[in-house]
Amino acid sequence: MDLLCKVYGGTSDEEDDNGGKELSRPILPPPKRAKFENFNRVNNPLPLYRFNPNTNLTAQASLPGRYISKRERAAMGSAAKVPDGPTTPPYPNTSPVLGNILDSVLPHNILSALRNQTKVHGHLSRTPEGLSVVLDGHTRSVNAVHWSTSHAHLLASAGMDQTVCIWNVWSRDQKKARVLNCHHAAVKDVKWSQHGLFVLSCGYDSTSRLIDVEKGIETQVFSEDQVVGVVKFHPDNYNLFLSGGSKGHLKIWDIRAGKVVHQYVRNLGPILDAEFTVDAKRIISSSDVSKSNISENSIIVWDISREIPLSNQVYSEAYTLPSIRCHPSDPKFIAQSNGNYIAIFSTKPPFGLDKYRRYEGHSVSGFPIKCNFSLDGEKVITGSSDGYIYVYDSKSCELIRRIKVYDGACIDVVLHPVMPNVVASCSWSGEVSVAVT
Repeated sequence: MDLLCKVYGGTSDEEDDNGGKELSRPILPPPKRAKFENFNRVNNPLPLYRFNPNTNLTAQASLPGRYISKRERAAMGSAAKVPDGPTTPPYPNTSPVLGNILDSVLPHNILSALRNQTKVHGHLSRTPEGLSVVLDGHTRSVNAVHWSTSHAHLLASAGMDQTVCIWNVWSRDQKKARVLNCHHAAVKDVKWSQHGLFVLSCGYDSTSRLIDVEKGIETQVFSEDQVVGVVKFHPDNYNLFLSGGSKGHLKIWDIRAGKVVHQYVRNLGPILDAEFTVDAKRIISSSDVSKSNISENSIIVWDISREIPLSNQVYSEAYTLPSIRCHPSDPKFIAQSNGNYIAIFSTKPPFGLDKYRRYEGHSVSGFPIKCNFSLDGEKVITGSSDGYIYVYDSKSCELIRRIKVYDGACIDVVLHPVMPNVVASCSWSGEVSVAVT
């Protein structure tokens, strides 16, 4: 026992050789895995990224200690940081610039006629040559055309192909200047603003959209709970516009506030057309009453400020009226009837139907065919299902002439704001044309 104690309890040979001093032990390599109790968190956390809908990164990618695959690392490395502050709204939508919207690309004779309307006003023999043009660009039916009053060489068209086309009609170069792709469904109507290069359009995506034509940018969207079929600017205030839709609701919007300022609600069918009277105190609307069999509501005259109907027994025949237009100076308005005629009404109470005069000879045949007055009110023009443009004398109701423009139905017609014998039209087969009457 004593021998064992001396052997194991004494100093080692190394201690004896070094004078009893303990040698420092060699430094061993650290273990391959760190113990969890010695794990220290990183003081600087991983950078945070805002959600980007174009990537499929999960929120767990920023958790410390989580395994991140090479694919995730590459995606995180290429993801752009979003700076703090307000985010960019989902719109404005932009549209490609295809051509020039300036009048500098027009032929000299047409440019002179546009700048001096007395050269062609009322004198057909002095009309410049080359005014008749066929404009190809829409792939489906075209519902509406409208001339710009401030830039009389520009024409807008709205189609079932979800586009609004802006045409520099007599340009020597590209005639299709803009294709506005802001709508997500078919476009029903389009109107030029009286203020600058803006158009207002509406359609089956339940919106009205204000678009800057010069920049090709959508500036405002006005959403509704109904398909919007018609829009009209207020005649005295370009900051207000009227919209009518599939649920029978009429609304006046303030563009500056982006809100409805007047609403006209009645148990109506879809609004087919609506028009401000010349004094801007009333609205005349037509609606589809075929399902209710109550024809007395097909035309309603509204008081704008009081938001009440002044008369709903204007028209009692069992036909729908796809178009309404007010005379520019006389107290009367006209309505296109599916009975293949244009009816005449008074804009004064009790807003009676003229039972002795009408414009007839063209055919409607169920198409949404529109009619219009000339600027001086001397002529009435209308499209027709037989592909002709019909021109009537406003006072005598006699047919002056008819012009063959399409093989299919001619849907909309509008006379030029400067040259009164020039008319733009569109067809059910997707064509747009400009002709001389």
